[in-house]
Amino acid sequence: MIEDEQKIVRRMAPLLQRVMIVDASMTSARMLAEHMRGISTGQSFIASDAETALTMASQVTPQLIFVELVSDHVNSLALIQKIRRGYLACRKAPIIAIISQPTAEQIIGARDAGVHEFLRKPYNTRDLLRRLEAVTLRPRDWIEAVQYVGPDRRRFNSGDYAGPLKRKSDQVATHQAQIDQALRIIKHALLAIGSEPAQALRAMRVQVETLTDLAPKVENKALAAAAAVFHDFLVDATEHGVLRPHDTLVKAGPLLAMLPKDNVTVEPTPTARAS
Repeated sequence: MIEDEQKIVRRMAPLLQRVMIVDASMTSARMLAEHMRGISTGQSFIASDAETALTMASQVTPQLIFVELVSDHVNSLALIQKIRRGYLACRKAPIIAIISQPTAEQIIGARDAGVHEFLRKPYNTRDLLRRLEAVTLRPRDWIEAVQYVGPDRRRFNSGDYAGPLKRKSDQVATHQAQIDQALRIIKHALLAIGSEPAQALRAMRVQVETLTDLAPKVENKALAAAAAVFHDFLVDATEHGVLRPHDTLVKAGPLLAMLPKDNVTVEPTPTARAS
């Protein structure tokens, strides 16, 4: 291993202490574990099926998860979605999908399930290092919506540039884009209260916290006030476990009014349990 790679490995080491490998083939899983031992002093945990993987994840809280996509015994995409949409402490952990003969359908399906990176077989230690570096040292923003939960799927938002934005106008534009995205997610979450109340509530809470953080940065007092009111409403809904769509829409109204002037109409849906 060359000196530059050794430096990268040292930086990654704290984030590779607990790795979970989900693969029905014990031979394949052990081979990957052996590769990891050559990179990190951390421990690898192997699960051969989805049920075992979920139990193991709750017990060891892996910092990184590998999932073999081609397996008759592991419903890989369903497992990834359960991790992303569940309440495990590791739900945001980077997931690297291992694939032998990738198809466009597999790649898109795994990406939309919440995968961070892909590792194609056969691979060597250098291939593995590149994927590990991408998920540990170049993290992407986390998207908590209803239709999608996982890392930002846009490659340009992969953390490659970590320096300061030099112009104030750049900062304002970036913050405003984040605000618009958060408002759009809230809008779509309102529409999903009837079908996915728990995830709709979680998505709205994450987005309103984002808005609360961004409002001072763009010096928008109206946004700060509306976000605070909606945040308190959502906290109360969380405590009581019930979302009343009409009341939610009313409380979200001042925020929805700040969306770009496209279609912001949201029809109330029946009251739903949030948990």
